[in-house]
Order: sequence, then C-alpha cells, then structure tokens
Amino acid sequence: MTASFTRRRATLKSRMATAGAVAVVGALLLTGCGDQTNKAQSGSGNASKAPLFSTLPKDIQNAGVIEVGSDINYPPVEFKKGGQVMGIDPDIADALGKALGVEFKFNNSTFDALLAGLRSKRYDIAMSAMTDNKGRQEGIDPDTGKKAGKGVDFVDYFTAGVSIYTKKGETQGIKTWDDLCGKKIVVQRGTVSHDLGKAQSKKCEKDDKGKIKIEAFANDTEAQTRLRGGGADAAASDFPVAAYAVKTSGGGNDFEITGEQVEAAPYGIAVNKDNTELRDALKQAFAFIIANGDYDKIIAKWGVKDGAVTKAVVNGGK
Repeated sequence: MTASFTRRRATLKSRMATAGAVAVVGALLLTGCGDQTNKAQSGSGNASKAPLFSTLPKDIQNAGVIEVGSDINYPPVEFKKGGQVMGIDPDIADALGKALGVEFKFNNSTFDALLAGLRSKRYDIAMSAMTDNKGRQEGIDPDTGKKAGKGVDFVDYFTAGVSIYTKKGETQGIKTWDDLCGKKIVVQRGTVSHDLGKAQSKKCEKDDKGKIKIEAFANDTEAQTRLRGGGADAAASDFPVAAYAVKTSGGGNDFEITGEQVEAAPYGIAVNKDNTELRDALKQAFAFIIANGDYDKIIAKWGVKDGAVTKAVVNGGK
C-alpha cells in the first residue's frame, strides 16, 4: 500500500502501462500458488546451511523466526486462497528465509496498524506493500505534517505506482486525479490513495471544482465491494492490486483502469530504527536472492517484471 507525502505526477507510460494489467495477473490465475509463508522452515534444522544465518541478531537466531506484520488482504501482493497465504511478499519472504535460515511468519493486521505494531515490538518487521518514503522514515504524520514517532528504516524490494479504476463502462470521463473533483472515491485507509485523495480534494476546493468525497475502508477488498455495488464513482489503489481486481473481479467484467498510474515509489520492508542488525541482514539477504536469481523468478511468476529492482537499497524512498 503505497503512501506518499509529495505529489509526484510523473506517470509510468513506458514502465507499467495499463495494457500491462493483463500480464500482471495472467500468471496469477494459472499458477495456483501454494502457501509460501510456512516454507522458509530452515530455522533450526538447516540454519547451519543458510549462508547468512550468522548476520541475524542473536534473539532471532535463537527463535528461528522473523515475525512479520502484514495486511493479508491485498492481492496479488499478499492474500489468502483456500486458507493459504500467498502472493509477491510471501514468496520474497520465503526466499529471504532460505538465505537467512529462519522462517518468516506472517501475522494479519489492518494496514494502518502495522507501524504501531512494529514500534511495540509485536512484529520484527512489517512487509505489506508498504511504500518507503521520508515521512515514514522520519515518523511524520501525513495529516498534520508533524513528527509523531521515531520512524522506521526500509529495505526496498519493489516499485509500484497508483491507479484509478471505475466500474466497467462507467468511467465518467475520469482519466486523472483532477477529474475526480466533485466525485466520490473509495480507498484503503492509510494508503497513498487515501493521502492523494485528501490532497486532491483540497486542490479541487481551491479551484472551485467541488471537493472529493472520500470513503476509506480497513482493506482494499471492502473498497472494491463498495465500488462494485455502485457506492462510488471510482477507486484507487496500487497498480498491481488494481490490475488484479480488473482482471479477476466478475471474470473481468466489473472494473476497468482509467488513465496512467502515478506516484511511482519503492515498497520496503519496515524495520525499527534501533534494529540495525536485522535491517542489514535483510539487505544482505535481498542482495543474495537478486544475485542467485530467486528474486527474478518470483517477479516473473507473478507477472510484475516492470516493478522489479536491481539492487538492495536501504531508505531509497523520497
């Protein structure tokens, strides 16, 4: 779930065009995808064989587990199917777990509660399509612009923008965020779509075009249900999620993406700032799975090659 505090209107025409939506999800419907969250079982039995086990903090070495906070209702990034947790994030976590010799155990939560859970040490990391940006790095509240906490560090692993989508055949001429003035949108609470909607609504009012009515939900599935039922003019979410909804909902007959995506930014694994040893271990592990080809295989499996990164970076978000 992307979040941003600086409007960057650059689109991704060459990188992740709407036509790529079919590619994003075509593979998803064919893979079947088993549960990836419980496969990084190298913790105790195979720890000695894991190349990066020694880089982990001692408490995690002893536990054999990294506790992950995640909103497991954001397909195709993380979601449940037949009781199994799957998606881009769980697959990447599985590969990291093999390199580190520990299990990544996903714990479900609402997205807007993840950083609080991380700060309270309920989780070791948060991995949930969370955008790395300066606001989160510095603990800035997006509504007030004031410091609200210590902030977190990010190990970046993917790049995505935000897309607007509507009911199929009912675009109402909506192609950009400016076209949403005077209309109603549905979003997931605490995401970039929510932040963009609030910022755009202020701009609309300033330009005397009518504010945007925003209805924010605990998860993206609820927002889609509202749009599907005719309770809004449009919805907004991260491009891979919007593309998945367009492809799968109602057999592809419910929604359509309108216009270009905006706000391209990195997804990052969030780690408390005082846990630098774990942060650096994750960075090394991510560099390892890039080098050995595991990362590229995962990205190809989910059909999201345009969002791939080529190196391990800490706090690359702006």
